[in-house]
Formats: sequence, C-alpha cells, structure tokens
Amino acid sequence: MNPRRRLLVVTALGLLPWTIITSPSTVTLVFPFGLVDGASGHLILINEYLRFSGGQVAPFLRAWPIGVALYAGALLSAIGGVFGFEDARLTGGLLVVTAVSQLPLLAGVSRRMGYLALPVGIVLMVVVAWWIWPLVTGAEEH
Repeated sequence: MNPRRRLLVVTALGLLPWTIITSPSTVTLVFPFGLVDGASGHLILINEYLRFSGGQVAPFLRAWPIGVALYAGALLSAIGGVFGFEDARLTGGLLVVTAVSQLPLLAGVSRRMGYLALPVGIVLMVVVAWWIWPLVTGAEEH
C-alpha cells in the first residue's frame, strides 16, 4: 500500500467514532477528539472533558485518553511513511494496542444498566492493522 494512502486510512480512523454509546435517553459518539451528544449534536472536546471532570473519572473512562495517545503514535508513524521513515510494524501494532486499550471503556459502559457500547472504530482499527500487516510479513498487498 502506498504510504500516502496508508496515511489517509489511518487519518480517517481519527475522524470516525471509536465507540457509540447508547442509553435509554440518548446516543453518545466517542471520537478521539471528543464526545458528541447524538440528540443535541453538542461536542465536548477531550481536553474540556478532562478539565471539567478534574481528572476524577471512572477508571474505565481513563482508557479513552490513553487510546488517543496511542493512536497519535500510529498517526505519527504513518506520517513518517510519507517521508520514508515509517515502520509498518509500529503503525499496525499501535492501532491494535489502541483498539485493545478501549476494551475497558466498552466493558465499563456496557456494565451499566440500559447502556450499550458499540465498538465501531475499534473494530475498524483492527481491520486496518490487518490490512497493513502484509507489508510487515512481505506478503503481497490486497
């Protein structure tokens, strides 16, 4: 896969909701940059969320900013690919670790009565990592 195309795909993962949280009264979209309330369309950026919460969030919610930091590493690696400095193992590996880091968020939200967390972007990260992986093993591209 062309490094520019790979960068475009990895960037797109940052523009899609990673998790869709449904509750009896609303739907919330969890993006790497913030939360969007499905009913009002109101966006709360991740830095605002962390600032307003005073850093005192449920342990499962800490997975979100950790995943954002890991995703930023994958994005930087993909940017490096455009300039000939990417290691596809790092890009793909960071995408998988980002997806795994979001599992506590899924479990924590889904344990709440009436809530369901759908791992949309998380599944796509694993698919993209799998798509990048042939570059690492030397297999032919898809």
